[in-house]
Amino acid sequence: MNAVGIIPARHASSRFPGKPLAVVAGRPMIQRVWEGARAAKHLREVYVATDDERIAHCCEAFGAPVIMTSDVHPTGTDRVAEAAAALHDDVIVNIQGDEPLITGFVVDSVVTSLLEDDAVGMSTLVQAAGAADIDDPNRVKVVLDRHGRALYFSRAPIPHSHRTGPAASYWHHIGIYAYRRDFLLRFVELPQTAAERSEALEQLRALEHGLPIRVGVIEGFRSVAVDVPADIQRAEALLKERDRDRSAK
Repeated sequence: MNAVGIIPARHASSRFPGKPLAVVAGRPMIQRVWEGARAAKHLREVYVATDDERIAHCCEAFGAPVIMTSDVHPTGTDRVAEAAAALHDDVIVNIQGDEPLITGFVVDSVVTSLLEDDAVGMSTLVQAAGAADIDDPNRVKVVLDRHGRALYFSRAPIPHSHRTGPAASYWHHIGIYAYRRDFLLRFVELPQTAAERSEALEQLRALEHGLPIRVGVIEGFRSVAVDVPADIQRAEALLKERDRDRSAK
């Protein structure tokens, strides 16, 4: 089994233009993501897939291999699929370029989750949601079935906790996916779906087409997706906290 990581990166983000090049604790965010992902034991290489020369030049400066892609992709998954089509690895890991705290064990966990279930073509990860995540629409929540597969993803606080029922437990989605290569190339040919467009969550396309998603549960990882500039301060604070914890060991 060969696995490769691909980080999709575009400059023209509507909420945060130039986000991959934003500096997080002294380094471009795309560099922090790449360095964290490269620590994974299951990946032979980590590429950056981009349509922007500024991002490509930045990545080449710190040693990341770059695959140039089209500038018309509607989603990051489409960009990853174009890059994956030129490769021959069995498993493709889509590593979000806005997760500067990503670590090797997170990447390895999503690959392991995929390989544990031969009946699925894709996997992702969750962790227990913090109180601040539940009502934040930028922190995606997930409901799981009894077999470790996703029932639904939403920006809303799901499941709803009815006043007559027990308190709900919430899972916070970590934005990383592993795909079997042939599944990924088929997936991007599927038409977008109603819930996908409504929630702006492309993973819902798989569920609406009846394609199961394996979900691994992890602990000990502080996930911060940088969706808007204000998130950088939060990410930097957690990086400092992580460095202090490591120094204390």
